Amino acid sequence: MTVTLYHNPACGTSRTVLGLIQDAGIEPEIILYLKTPPTREALVELVRQTGKPARDLLRQKGALYEELKLDAPTVTEDQILDAMAAHPELINRPIVITEKGTTLCRPAELVKDLLP
Repeated sequence: MTVTLYHNPACGTSRTVLGLIQDAGIEPEIILYLKTPPTREALVELVRQTGKPARDLLRQKGALYEELKLDAPTVTEDQILDAMAAHPELINRPIVITEKGTTLCRPAELVKDLLP
């Protein structure tokens, strides 16, 4: 099984998800998205694969979220995607992609639904 993990090693949840994947005997493809940010097009595809709005993949903690006023109800999907593309720290993590689906794994146990 191929597993892709959008990972931030500084995040405890992301490290837990990586451990759960490895415990299942899988070595995932790890994308360190802060060092190698996805393009806006890749973000659009990730959002499409989750079947949820972009806001669901938006990290809502931190000063940048507030500075950009991304909590405003008038902020559009395009504005959220533009913000995440320009500031990858706004991408919530960990995001896991397998043949079974694409999910933001918060809480970490959600990854189990994507594994064999």
